[in-house]
Amino acid sequence: MFWDNIAGVYDIFVKVINRKTHNELKRIVGKYIESNDNVLECAAGTGMLSAVIAERCNTLVATDFAPKMIKRAEKNCSSYTNINFEYANIMSLKYPDDSFDKVIAGNVIHLLDEPLKALAELNRVCKPGGLLIIPTYMNRDKHDKKSALTDSVGKAGADFKQYFNVVSYIEFFKTAGYDDVNVELADGRIPCAVATMTKLI
Repeated sequence: MFWDNIAGVYDIFVKVINRKTHNELKRIVGKYIESNDNVLECAAGTGMLSAVIAERCNTLVATDFAPKMIKRAEKNCSSYTNINFEYANIMSLKYPDDSFDKVIAGNVIHLLDEPLKALAELNRVCKPGGLLIIPTYMNRDKHDKKSALTDSVGKAGADFKQYFNVVSYIEFFKTAGYDDVNVELADGRIPCAVATMTKLI
């Protein structure tokens, strides 16, 4: 699996290559997390956002589909006692309906064959009145052209299924029935748009 193969070097991308974007991403996501929140994070990767969330929340279940990413995240976040790392498939989550105050899925929607199905699962496990927080790399510019860097990353093995700019990203959520979508941009070498919306009933 591509993501298992790069688990050992992914932090270089986070901390060096795309550092500006990820620093801003951490700030944006962090401001939505409250001290009494029980949070689910899907596609936790090596734990970059997990640490930010754990600093602020009550409990965090941090999941990923790649076992080696989970191992790396456990190491990176070993100082936090309120995180439970688990293997999970975002397309079929094992958690009961209405389980979490905040549900986060970072930089994964563009990799999925059925992103609307995944979004429905995230919505299902979110509590009524809860918040979905979904950061995703913007890999097309305002003229709808692929960026050279994201194109190179895709050719390296990150199998992008969706290519979004901010406008098409908002439209994706509106297609799913969300009318209250808010998007904030974390700018950098590969920009990331953070979409937030309340659970759809």
